[in-house]
Amino acid sequence: MYLINGESSERVAANDRGIQFGDGCFTTARIVAGKIALFPRHLSRLEQSCARLAIPFNEWAALTEEMQRLAHPHQEAVLKVMITRGAGGRGYSAAGCQQPTRMLSVSAFPAHYHHWRARGVTLSLSPVRLGRNPMLAGLKHLNRLEQVLIRSHLEQTDADEALVLDSDGWLTECCAANLFWRCGLDVYTPRLDQAGVDGIMRQFIIAQLAHSPFRVVEVNAPLTALAQADEVIICNALMPVVPVQRYAEQQWPARELYQFLAPLCESPD
Repeated sequence: MYLINGESSERVAANDRGIQFGDGCFTTARIVAGKIALFPRHLSRLEQSCARLAIPFNEWAALTEEMQRLAHPHQEAVLKVMITRGAGGRGYSAAGCQQPTRMLSVSAFPAHYHHWRARGVTLSLSPVRLGRNPMLAGLKHLNRLEQVLIRSHLEQTDADEALVLDSDGWLTECCAANLFWRCGLDVYTPRLDQAGVDGIMRQFIIAQLAHSPFRVVEVNAPLTALAQADEVIICNALMPVVPVQRYAEQQWPARELYQFLAPLCESPD
């Protein structure tokens, strides 16, 4: 099912800036038993993204009601919400764009995530690197061509997910997930102030680890840092957390961090 500006439809204006320029943002949420997991965090992400992109969206009450209404009938599904700057002229100027477009859709939950959690995943290194841009770093904006290329290369391998570096060679994320690795009680995750997406589940995990025996450190780290890890996990709002079994010749049978996080992330507040 699709809703566009509150109406059941699958059509959007050809001059919508989301189509023309990727001028917008989105969030993807897990529906569990008719409710949206981490709902306040998803709304906050959209609010912060609109603010950083200077999109004058103010239909928050309507959007909240629509998100809850679409989620209600589903036991397990995926809710995607996009906000664009709306329809505009031919050029880059956003002058006169005062009516943003909101688009909501519900789709089936990816069944392979259940299998991934049970067996763990394998990673491959993507040849595609993320450009560093502090103005857009952390945001889940609609410009996803880097991820499209990463995914295209990933599908040419037998790996489940891709390790992605930024243009300076620092570990950043996976194609559609954030990355953590554990050395003893120290848990590391890439800094995302120059590139990458600051995912909802990443934020949730960092908050949970702040009240645990583990210590979280956000770092600029090279790929070789994983060779020192006792354990590696990936996460996103849908997975929600998955152990990494192998990258190249490196294997991680330990599950200490995963077992701590899995029940917290499965039924988050």
